[in-house]
Amino acid sequence: MALDSWLTKVRSAISSSLDSVRSTMADGTAAGRQRKSSVGILAFEVASLMSKLLHLWRSLSDAHLCRLRLEYIALPGVRRIVSDDDAFLLGLACAETAESLRLAVESVSAMAERCSDPGLRRFGRCFKEFAESGSDPHRWAMSWKEMDAKVKRMDRYVSATAALYKEMEQLSETEHALRKLAHCSISGSGDHSQLSMAKMSAVSDLQQKLFWQKQEVKYLKEMSVWGRSFDAVTALLARSSFTVLSRIRYVFGLVDAFPSPALLASPLPRSLSLSAAVHPSSDMSPESLDLKSGPLVPATKQQELGFFEANTAALRPPPGTLGAAALSLHYANLVLLIEKMVRSPRSVGSDARDDLYAMLPASVRALLRARLRGVGRCAAGDAVLAKDWRAALAQIVEWLAPLAHNTVRWQAERSFEQRRSAAAPRANVLLLQTLCFASRQKTEAAIVELLVGLNYVWRFEIEMMRARAAALGAAASAAADQQCHLHG
Repeated sequence: MALDSWLTKVRSAISSSLDSVRSTMADGTAAGRQRKSSVGILAFEVASLMSKLLHLWRSLSDAHLCRLRLEYIALPGVRRIVSDDDAFLLGLACAETAESLRLAVESVSAMAERCSDPGLRRFGRCFKEFAESGSDPHRWAMSWKEMDAKVKRMDRYVSATAALYKEMEQLSETEHALRKLAHCSISGSGDHSQLSMAKMSAVSDLQQKLFWQKQEVKYLKEMSVWGRSFDAVTALLARSSFTVLSRIRYVFGLVDAFPSPALLASPLPRSLSLSAAVHPSSDMSPESLDLKSGPLVPATKQQELGFFEANTAALRPPPGTLGAAALSLHYANLVLLIEKMVRSPRSVGSDARDDLYAMLPASVRALLRARLRGVGRCAAGDAVLAKDWRAALAQIVEWLAPLAHNTVRWQAERSFEQRRSAAAPRANVLLLQTLCFASRQKTEAAIVELLVGLNYVWRFEIEMMRARAAALGAAASAAADQQCHLHG
């Protein structure tokens, strides 16, 4: 009887706790019936969208724009194989920023259509009008100072929503633990030895844990966007979208009221071209390969296509670039593999060389064969030439490898963005810093130069190993002869 009574209490306690958890987890629907305008379960999607707008706003700060002008577009690799035209590169940064905003605004528009406020339901039309003409009769756009104040509030919302997501996952784990304990208690009811004070204590501990987790979830729902008014949150996102676009138009000089930003970065000279078959090249990019560059999104193009349409079109890599051939990521991985070999050529075996060659596209193989013609007749025992090649390889890797790393990172960041996590990190690499807009011919010329240099360094190392082995063999033979002479 005592056992049956104890099991009854356990089942009742667990059932009560789980019912309470289900009630807490269902606040999105229950609260929705009581307060129809609350965000509820959409909080995580809303927080992710809010986080994207915050990232865009910060990417338009004076400090970040200074880095854009003085660092990002001044990367040696960017100047050599992407473009050395400041207007083109700044225009590309503007287009990518505008495209990110366009994607965010699509989600805001979908939210606005579900609002009870008729004014908010007109957000999509009003925003498009603002993008095309700069007209903002309803004054949706905020001042920079007001936006900075809103940023602090949105930061708190995003942080609290991320914490809520984590706490609700832990709450679900506790619920699962209670279910498991209930199953074990029921299935083991025939064995009195399995029913101990330990199980009673476990139930009590889980109940206590569940109680505090429910309190924390309740608190975080009040602090996050979960419990906020749907219309109020949408209005905050809508006004932030207007303000971000206003900032884009201002910092990139897209409105007549403000002058274009000063182009502080001066062009850097190019210094690579194809040359002799054996010696390191001093200039890897012939004049015939110069990219024609100019303003990326001219005003006439914006008037013809519309602001966002023109910027979206500008992000399509032109013919002759790696992005147009869908090869930017493949070439990035190829460069990263070569970088490892340049750092430690002695550790590269024949299998690794075969794998590298298998990765080479047909066009690179053809260039490589042409460059290596005649190299077989050249002895690889020149220490000075080997030193020059090592220096040349290090120089090329120094400017080419960062673009390859950025390409991989850019792809990874966008892939993570698709997970729509409220705490997902925003993109920190711009398209202009990658190989997407890089000239295919120039990139291939640089890769071939690296391969030719590695070929010579590898051959030099083999020659040195043979020479050392021969010297050791000769020394051993001389020692053996001397021993025979002494004993003779």
